[in-house]
Amino acid sequence: MLNTVASAALTVILGLAAVLDIRTRRIPHVLTMCGIAAGLGLRFVAGTDALVSGVIGVLLAFVIMLPFLVLGVLGGGDGKLLMAMGAFMGGQALPGALLLIAMIGGIVAVIDAGRKRMLLPVLYNTVGILSHWATFGRRGANRSLTSTDALAIPYGVAIAIGGVLWWFMKVKGL
Repeated sequence: MLNTVASAALTVILGLAAVLDIRTRRIPHVLTMCGIAAGLGLRFVAGTDALVSGVIGVLLAFVIMLPFLVLGVLGGGDGKLLMAMGAFMGGQALPGALLLIAMIGGIVAVIDAGRKRMLLPVLYNTVGILSHWATFGRRGANRSLTSTDALAIPYGVAIAIGGVLWWFMKVKGL
């Protein structure tokens, strides 16, 4: 029963986040905080070990998303949504979900750039960003979501798709 409730709650939270991200390009703070609370609350009911795993999942998501947030390539709502997912999935299941989400996010970005006829400029800018990071700022360009020519995608969609797929393929409950 608890796993069914957790599955439904995670699916609803991620689904709402995806829809809101598409419509407004924002994921509300109240939704992500409720997601973290729901995930940890359900894990609390499941027991101490489950709760500890949920807290580790939240902290792991925070540590992984923080550099992307600081660099300006990930929005705060996306980062907090990943933390909510960590609360549900726990520390062990989260890394696989993050890898799947990154792959789906790349596919979404390529499709969106192609749809907007910006694929070559996006690829060029990506090489510049990677060069900037690899040379510690001596070459390339430092770009972020605030850059004037940035192509921002609703990453909440990738988080939702990847999170739900991973949950039902690998995790299947608390």
